[in-house]
Amino acid sequence: MSGTTGKRKEIYKYLAPWPLYSMNWSVRPDKRFRLALGSFVEEYNNKVQIISLDEETSEFSAKSTFDHPYPTTKIMWIPDSKGVYPDLLATSGDYLRLWRAGEPDTRLECVLNNNKNSDFCAPLTSFDWNEVDLNLVGTSSIDTTCTIWGLETGQPLGRVNLVSGHVKTQLIAHDKEVYDIAFSRAGGGRDMFASVGADGSVRMFDLRHLEHSTIIYEDPAHTPLLRLAWNKQDPNYLATVAMDSCEVIILDVRVPCTPVARLSNHRACVNGIAWAPHSSCHICTAGDDHQALIWDIQQMPRPIEDPILAYTAAEGEVNQIQWGATQPDWIAICYKTACEILRV
Repeated sequence: MSGTTGKRKEIYKYLAPWPLYSMNWSVRPDKRFRLALGSFVEEYNNKVQIISLDEETSEFSAKSTFDHPYPTTKIMWIPDSKGVYPDLLATSGDYLRLWRAGEPDTRLECVLNNNKNSDFCAPLTSFDWNEVDLNLVGTSSIDTTCTIWGLETGQPLGRVNLVSGHVKTQLIAHDKEVYDIAFSRAGGGRDMFASVGADGSVRMFDLRHLEHSTIIYEDPAHTPLLRLAWNKQDPNYLATVAMDSCEVIILDVRVPCTPVARLSNHRACVNGIAWAPHSSCHICTAGDDHQALIWDIQQMPRPIEDPILAYTAAEGEVNQIQWGATQPDWIAICYKTACEILRV
């Protein structure tokens, strides 16, 4: 961002036309500082907007805005760090949708629905896109199941690459609603995933042996677990958050059922967690106390008393936090109608 000053700002802010909930950094190397944002309006008509930072003017601008039925529960760009696949992003809500990003027109590539035979749809709470096999996407639903989708992202034939998908497997993952799903980098990074849900458990699955799962953790009071995130560098560690809880629980899969650390400086409920893309011992958390905190967990299992960095968004409760995979110096947060990126 070589302006006349020559010094980069530490914070860039974008104000959207509506309250924001979901948000994700683009991974493509040729699209630095690009994010997708999802509106949170309590009606059918919602929006997704793609924004990017102009490094000359230091301003964010909207590159594409498109309609989305219901608020997106999650948005994720294809985790294609080499930029060889089509420029796709996915959203979850009533169904899983794949979109091809364009400026100004982003177009819907396909709607993936595995309840073809019924008018009833069980909303999707979350999904994850496998980083090793980009043709695998896992979704979690309120109907107690997780579905693993196989994508055909159409290797370019002339100028037509159609994107489609089919159900590879659907499994009952929990006794109640499933709220989040995430693939692990363990064992090759393709076959292992975990989920959390309203039954208060973290369960781990292996696509090669779906007949059984492993319970990694159960909340003592069976409080629903809402979020799940795997450490990006060390696949033994994952973080989870219980509903209305002020603390983040760090788990070690080698020591099931006993948290290896608790991060408890938030003064109101935690809404988001994101591990550093480039370091095994840093994680950021965000909450209703208007704070985004960064933690160094190196000294586990000794207690982690305080975060190493705290940022307060004076105007509102922080409902989303994402750490840029291709820009590890930057964290993005959402609160109210604002998206901010912070240099860390």
